[in-house]
Amino acid sequence: MILEFFVSFVMRTVLSMAILLSVAACDRDSSETEQEFAGSGTEESADTIDSGQGLVGKLDISQRGTAMVDTPFQAPDGSMVRLKDFTGKPLLVNIWATWCAPCIVEMPMLDTLAAREKARMNVLVVSQDIQGAEKVVPFFERADFQQLEPYVDPENGLSFGFGSGLMPTTVLYDAQGKEVWRVVGAMDWDGAKAATLLEDTLAKD
Repeated sequence: MILEFFVSFVMRTVLSMAILLSVAACDRDSSETEQEFAGSGTEESADTIDSGQGLVGKLDISQRGTAMVDTPFQAPDGSMVRLKDFTGKPLLVNIWATWCAPCIVEMPMLDTLAAREKARMNVLVVSQDIQGAEKVVPFFERADFQQLEPYVDPENGLSFGFGSGLMPTTVLYDAQGKEVWRVVGAMDWDGAKAATLLEDTLAKD
């Protein structure tokens, strides 16, 4: 019990430091000239996206075309799955934690998006809480989401695989399992900016 608390404390401290560094980086970037995201595939990375409501994420396309992270995580029924199990149509996968305030703000928006686009896209939210289902299932019961399900990754395999160092991080894969873009940080997934980013991939697949 003491060891679990210590590990949890260390992880939260490290992630908090990473978030503070990221915020500082975003502040520096905001003073520079930013290009519009054109979807041409030639940019190394793209804009800071301010969706309002304090939701500011960084759009990154430097990993475009790379294969899915191949690490197992736990499905709601307790079985082990991988992202490749969801290929066949575009997949939006979000890593989050119950202690991450921006993550919690995003969840209802992701639930709305999942309901609206379920015919064209899968939306997975995968918790990185080290307590796993013990922590996440009660959260889902209170939230009463209509589409999202409690996938868990207590070993943080997806977090390490994505290599962003921050939560939330959301990655869009096309129907063939290739990365299109990722957003590091929070954004309004029910808003116009998210719809614009998604539509190019959804229209193709």
